[in-house]
Amino acid sequence: MYDIIVIGAGVSGCAIARELSRYKIKIMVLEKALDICEGTSKANSGIVHAGYDAKPGTLKAKLNVEGSRKMKALSRELDFSYKQNGSLVLCFDEKDRSKLEELKRRGEQNGVSDICILSRNEVLALEPEVGDKVIAALYAPTGAIVCPFGLTIALAENAAVNGVEFQLGTKVEGVHKAASGYQVKTNKGNYETKIVINAAGVYADELHNMVSKEKMKLIPRRGEYLLCDKLAKGIPEHTLFQLPTALGKGVLVTPTVHGNLLIGPTAEDIENKEGVETTVEGMELIREKAALSVRQLPLKQVITSFAGLRAHGGEDFIIGEVEDAPGFIDVAGIESPGLTCAPAIGAYVAEMVKNLLSPSLKEEFIAQRKGIPSMALASDEERQKLISDNPAYANVICRCEMVTEGEIVDAIRRPLGARTTDGIKRRTRAGMGRCQSGFCNPKVVEILARELGVDESAILKSGEDSWYLLEPEGEEKL
Repeated sequence: MYDIIVIGAGVSGCAIARELSRYKIKIMVLEKALDICEGTSKANSGIVHAGYDAKPGTLKAKLNVEGSRKMKALSRELDFSYKQNGSLVLCFDEKDRSKLEELKRRGEQNGVSDICILSRNEVLALEPEVGDKVIAALYAPTGAIVCPFGLTIALAENAAVNGVEFQLGTKVEGVHKAASGYQVKTNKGNYETKIVINAAGVYADELHNMVSKEKMKLIPRRGEYLLCDKLAKGIPEHTLFQLPTALGKGVLVTPTVHGNLLIGPTAEDIENKEGVETTVEGMELIREKAALSVRQLPLKQVITSFAGLRAHGGEDFIIGEVEDAPGFIDVAGIESPGLTCAPAIGAYVAEMVKNLLSPSLKEEFIAQRKGIPSMALASDEERQKLISDNPAYANVICRCEMVTEGEIVDAIRRPLGARTTDGIKRRTRAGMGRCQSGFCNPKVVEILARELGVDESAILKSGEDSWYLLEPEGEEKL
């Protein structure tokens, strides 16, 4: 019997688990994927939105500003990458200036500080390479960028250190009301819990509909991206948005915290909840739209493309206890600015749980978490110390990102350690450089197999059946 079961180990589920780990309650997180951060949270823009876009008075507006204010301190507490680089919303036509002014009014109502409208010359002073059609921009100095994997993994690891159990590779197949709460049926057995927190991303509607007569419908909204090499660094320094449309904030151009350039996303409503393929049409649209924001985009530096899905459920987030299913809490429709809101969502849902269970605080709660040391970012003195303590930090495995064997081993051995090559990639960046794992992957597979005590043929890229090594046809796999 658990006090709480959280379904979904994305950024919202992990933020909630970490916040609830402050209390003397028994918590489990169930995740169908083989690792945390495998759904929406792994494929987004990594933007900490200032908070001017959401409609005033909505939960989205409240949590956006609160989450934005929490993020910097949280990055120091949990040791993940964060940079306050500021954002610009670009306007390309005089007839749209009123929309820019409306965004400013919204931001002021939402409590966003220091936002202002800049003339073209003022924009050029900040970003000399903006497009020729830019006439003005809304400037938000509090806008920032973050590593979405780093944030989610940090939250999960800290929750685990504080006693939260994680069951990965565990798909929820049914949720049923029980005498003392709910029975959660999975592919690996059944669990009982007093409270269910439904943070299952694009699948949250299916779980909601298992317990409620009031049905929910979420629409998977696909967003495609292009990622450029670090050679494109500095174009631009700020995050460049375009005036938002009914489908979202449009195509952006932004630096990442790791020094790459990210362009996208598109916004296409689809039916397939696993539809993360990229398209020729999507890539062409990104190039066309982004060219309005930045002159001479370095598109020859594109090293990969990818797509993610966000769960669209309406104008606002759906967060709250289901009326006809007491103890079942939805955290659904968490699309942009969901990543920004995550710390605030964690606190918001924790307050709901406190009202239901009245738990007491742990005296031994561990608030701090230390990430994996990065040889690429370390000073010469820090590198010498790491190598002195562990010579594996001198063995470079990923040349593009300068990731060492010591970092990869740390990623495997730490709480909720990596078990797949994608898990290594998200924790260390091995394979994220310009060769996209072309050189380092065989060595990563070898290290994973060695550390996990399995044959190399057992190592996966990410999900089930994503094998690297197969036996010849007609022979059983080792």
